[in-house]
Amino acid sequence: MRIVVTGGAGFLGSHLCERFLAEGHQVVAVDNLVTGARENLEAIAAPALEFLETDISEPFEVEGEVDRVYNFACPASPIDYQRIPLETLLVGSHGTRNALELARHKGARFLQASTSECYGDPEVHPQVESYWGNVNPIGPRSCYDEGKRYGEALVMAYHRVYGMETRIVRIFNTYGPRMRLDDGRVVPALVGAALDGKPLVIHGDGTQTRSFCYATDLVDGIVRLMESDFHEPVNIGNPTEMTIGEFAEAVREVCGVEAPVEYGPRPVDDPERRRPDITRAREVLGWEPTTDLREGLRLSLPDFRARLGGGAG
Repeated sequence: MRIVVTGGAGFLGSHLCERFLAEGHQVVAVDNLVTGARENLEAIAAPALEFLETDISEPFEVEGEVDRVYNFACPASPIDYQRIPLETLLVGSHGTRNALELARHKGARFLQASTSECYGDPEVHPQVESYWGNVNPIGPRSCYDEGKRYGEALVMAYHRVYGMETRIVRIFNTYGPRMRLDDGRVVPALVGAALDGKPLVIHGDGTQTRSFCYATDLVDGIVRLMESDFHEPVNIGNPTEMTIGEFAEAVREVCGVEAPVEYGPRPVDDPERRRPDITRAREVLGWEPTTDLREGLRLSLPDFRARLGGGAG
């Protein structure tokens, strides 16, 4: 197939591109490099990989036939929400529409990368797809949360109005090689600090929970969803829940350091608990994650170390 991946130079986008290239597909990675990096594509360079540098918030074209469109173009870290909130809203709204229009005109199947942030600070635990969420629509995170919620509504409207084959994945916390080390998310922040000999700084008291899924496990679930016939949202993530304090201990163990843990202020609207109910993914896709957290961290360390050594910390 010929597959378009918007946000293809980002963390998850590049892992998708890598998977498709390994399977022998032609891949067009689309990215404006605001949060993505050329190095991510250079790491997986192949003759079947094309790169289109453009901002999908503006209408764009891809020449030739297209069979699949994976829309992963969006900033994905709290630091970015604060720095470029308008761009985050625009890529979630105009960008999603432009990607949908590309898929509609090409007759391609479309998958929208949505997020567990659609559930906000959840009052239902674990989070199931039928839960409508508890999102602050005007808070500092709302540019991401509401942009993704709008994107889901737009995808469903295209499905109903045009009969398009669409899919929606709600992605929970994911980690692995090629994460930006300076994006403020907990995995690169704590692993980067441990490898750099610095204290591990936890925002809050460490009792808030997350569930961490290794990147290739997540990509497998996403591809299964795209190739299924299911058009409603599906949670893809690891249902193993742990506190951030427990995660910090795992990082110290895997990195082999005795770094002290320090505590800082908790971000506004930061969810207290986060764990996906993956019953739908198990039943519809036959999917569940297989990579243990410590194994996944060990698989990620060579990439983190190499980029820290290169001054990318």
